[in-house]
Amino acid sequence: MQNMREEIPQRIEQIALEVQLRALGEALGDACVTPEVEIEAGEARIVLEVAYPARRFGRAMARAIRAAVEELPGIERASVKVVTKITPHQVQPNVQRLQVVKNIIAVSSAKGGVGKSTVSANLALALAAEGARVGMLDADIYGPSQPRMLGVKGRPDSEDGTSFEPMMSYSIQSISVGYLIDEEEPMIWRGPMVTKALQQLLGNTRWKDLDYLIIDMPPGTGDIQLTLSQQVPVAGAVIVTTPQDIATLDARKGLQMFRKVNVPVLGIVENMSLHTCSNCGHQEHIFGAGGGERIASDYGVPLLGSLPLDLRIREHADNGRPTVVADPDGEVAGLYRQIAVRMAAKLSMQATDFTHKMPKIVIKP
Repeated sequence: MQNMREEIPQRIEQIALEVQLRALGEALGDACVTPEVEIEAGEARIVLEVAYPARRFGRAMARAIRAAVEELPGIERASVKVVTKITPHQVQPNVQRLQVVKNIIAVSSAKGGVGKSTVSANLALALAAEGARVGMLDADIYGPSQPRMLGVKGRPDSEDGTSFEPMMSYSIQSISVGYLIDEEEPMIWRGPMVTKALQQLLGNTRWKDLDYLIIDMPPGTGDIQLTLSQQVPVAGAVIVTTPQDIATLDARKGLQMFRKVNVPVLGIVENMSLHTCSNCGHQEHIFGAGGGERIASDYGVPLLGSLPLDLRIREHADNGRPTVVADPDGEVAGLYRQIAVRMAAKLSMQATDFTHKMPKIVIKP
């Protein structure tokens, strides 16, 4: 009897770890945490504190844990509570972080036309759907697309004449040069002007206590990308690619760029992976297969997930209601939420930055 009382809590811990591992994937096993377990009068009370947003994701894990625990001998009922605690993580050396933003994540592709902006918008919305406070910085000065995708019109307010109030849409904060110019007006600026504009958009926006700020990076690996990577306090980067060899060549360059400037790569997102015909149901890898998985394997980073080539994703984005908002219970929205949680879980494995808790010392004469 004594052995059973000792074994049951251990078995519950094992069940919780197994459920987390199935949900996050083998590559993110270090993000799995051991729960607190209390057992009294046949009732098991389990608390799981995770370091990533997990509102819907956590409910699904809680149901799976509870069902498995209630099958154990001596356990009549179980309650499972998933608690989220998001902390700031370390950024590049000698780069000052923003006090009102815990973590900045850059979403990059190093190549245009792979759906990076659509992925960025849906990942931001997915993090918000999981309970995080999220912002979006549209860093593509030459081709800003987030105002259209997020369904935002108008100009940002400025109470003091020097800073911007972020625009609000679907519970996320955002800023873009697209809010400051007409939609059809071209940006004919040289590199230094563009990088200065991006720094002003980031630093002069009055962000409201964000857990995550997603930066929709412009395509390429030139001056703009290097300036952002070297001067913006980025906690991690995500690389978006299609399976096509031409796209993966550039994705590899983008990954290497982030590594050279000491920005951890959180993982790969393979977009437009599989197309299913809406008439006959035939499935086809139009852009090839396995490109994202090969990059992930070659560079030792997780494949966060694969997304289909689906007409509805394009329609939702063009209509200003990205898939996570337009069809929140659909299969594709579920894929975006899973990728977003895995991205945040990978970030949670990095070193925590405690500088935000350090007291400020002021010496007065």
